[in-house]
Amino acid sequence: MASMRLDFVSQDHLVFTGDVTEIMAPGIEGELGIRPRHAPLITVLAPGEVQVKREQGEDIFFAVSGGWMEVLPSQVTILARTAERSDEIDIQRAEAARIRAEELLAQGVDRQDRAALEMQIRRSQIRLRVGRRQGGWRGSTGPGSDTTSRID
Repeated sequence: MASMRLDFVSQDHLVFTGDVTEIMAPGIEGELGIRPRHAPLITVLAPGEVQVKREQGEDIFFAVSGGWMEVLPSQVTILARTAERSDEIDIQRAEAARIRAEELLAQGVDRQDRAALEMQIRRSQIRLRVGRRQGGWRGSTGPGSDTTSRID
């Protein structure tokens, strides 16, 4: 099967690099499926889930908070604002962030705060969905506790 090179970086670290057979990513106008020899494009990524398929081994899932993706026939580059691999996600922390944002939203807030809280709820839901795919981290210390490169 044909493969392509993926270089996936966030603002502060290399997320993944290697040969892959397919990438599913959240474009701003819908889900994008990228395979080797895809037509060149540059697109904005929406917050969501990136799925990376490799020829050998399990699929890898990432939660991203948006960014950019450049596609060439044999090379894909993803520049994400933040990205977390499914097994790095602290599910307890993501659930606590979702609950906290929902409680604040229920108290009634102004329009600007409402939009920020709704986005926080969406990011938490993405992290929970991705983290549960491959048994994300369930503790509060260790993977996922470093908040500098994570989606809150």
